[in-house]
Amino acid sequence: MKMRNKKVYNFPVIIEKDETGYYFARVPALKSCYTQAKTLPELYKRVREVILLCLEVEEQLFGKIPERNEFVGIQNLEIVR
Repeated sequence: MKMRNKKVYNFPVIIEKDETGYYFARVPALKSCYTQAKTLPELYKRVREVILLCLEVEEQLFGKIPERNEFVGIQNLEIVR
């Protein structure tokens, strides 16, 4: 059996909590990479699973893992309307 070399990836994940108490996570570097859960431990588990799935899909569709942009930060902007 041939073993593939493992590579370590680090992805910024944006986590938000809605008014019903559910947590939502998005991985901006990967297309359509998001999930949700009722608790943070469950969310972390699901984020890892969805990242692995998205990496597999990217590799199958495009033959490579996309280069990701450098994460700069998140800002809260107050908008008065």
